[in-house]
Amino acid sequence: MLVKNATQNNASGWRAAIAEAGQILRSGLAPLTNLRSMTGISLIAVALATTGCATLTSPSAPLTTAANGDHGSQTARQYHPAIDFNGRLSLRYQQDGKEQALHGSFTWSQASQRTLVTLLSPLGQTLATIDITPQQSTLHQAGQPPRSAADVDLLTAQALGWPLPIAGLRDWLQGFGSDINGKRFNIQPSGEKEPTNITTADHWAIQYTGWQPAEGLTGDANSTPKRIDLTRSTEQAGEVAIRIVVDSAQIH
Repeated sequence: MLVKNATQNNASGWRAAIAEAGQILRSGLAPLTNLRSMTGISLIAVALATTGCATLTSPSAPLTTAANGDHGSQTARQYHPAIDFNGRLSLRYQQDGKEQALHGSFTWSQASQRTLVTLLSPLGQTLATIDITPQQSTLHQAGQPPRSAADVDLLTAQALGWPLPIAGLRDWLQGFGSDINGKRFNIQPSGEKEPTNITTADHWAIQYTGWQPAEGLTGDANSTPKRIDLTRSTEQAGEVAIRIVVDSAQIH
């Protein structure tokens, strides 16, 4: 499960569900030991070290490594503004001085001016949906009124209790982004000079491990990351580590 219950009564129910789910999900992700209920969650204030407003942004034109300095080698791999992902994620973070571990799954449906993210429990229950446009982001939770904000990353951190860098993932899920020096990168799926480790402009350390072609396509030009490991030191949740495993990618 991706989120942690804000009330003691709801916590016991979620722990029971996770105990059952833990016997089902043994796919190499960190075991779930704690969670937050999306039906009983309370909005909390957070202190985030951000470098700017995290809104829906992507390359205005397809990027190739020829335009991206030292990151990667020559290739025809391009950014796709319209793409869908299905996958799993696991999370480690700190709360009250103790390490917490969560896992679940997600769907990601992306178009040029809109991204819709659904977070799911290990048993497939919809926990939250996040609707992102250039103007604002709206987060829906069962039994709760919708919450909206211009900054999608701040919105999700307030609701979930830990950071989920959705604004950056719009690029990172395809191996693109801006590094800590502001230079655009395009990670390559092959080649001796392939950089597997990147620190982003907003201080997430990313490691790309494994690639796969989008559904129905072949070749490096149509490859997307299979696994992405993200780490960052935060004021809100201490040392945060997120592992994303993409099960499928479909280009529109």
